[in-house]
Amino acid sequence: MSLTSQIDAELKKAMIARAADKVSVLRMLKSAVKYAALEKSGAAPEEPSDVDVIAVVRKEVKKREDSIASFTQANRADLADKEKVELELLRAYLPAQMPTENVEALVQQVIAETGATSKAQMGLVMKAAQAKAAGQVDGKTLSTIVQRLLK
Repeated sequence: MSLTSQIDAELKKAMIARAADKVSVLRMLKSAVKYAALEKSGAAPEEPSDVDVIAVVRKEVKKREDSIASFTQANRADLADKEKVELELLRAYLPAQMPTENVEALVQQVIAETGATSKAQMGLVMKAAQAKAAGQVDGKTLSTIVQRLLK
């Protein structure tokens, strides 16, 4: 079952259960996925791949994390709590995260394959590592590890 089909099925279940928060988040996610598909393929959108859907979910997760930080700093716990609920619902659609030790091993392998020796080649390493990680590592964690290993 593709992620878009899974989102549709979850949306129907949430509507039947009258789970307003979940319905709201899933409708927003479905809209964001359709918008991304329109941007990618133009007027005749095709069915987005799971990789495309995961990219959209990651983008939405990042938005929620930023909002939580802003609301917490502004002493708006009520709004931060709402964003936290949305964040948890969105994280259910992300693949399991790779442990840090595996990420370090992956980055070291990519550095060996690319022959990178300095931070000037960080972009090359990041691109190859993101391709190999296949959505199992967020960019911030990957970037931190690459910077640490490329001295």
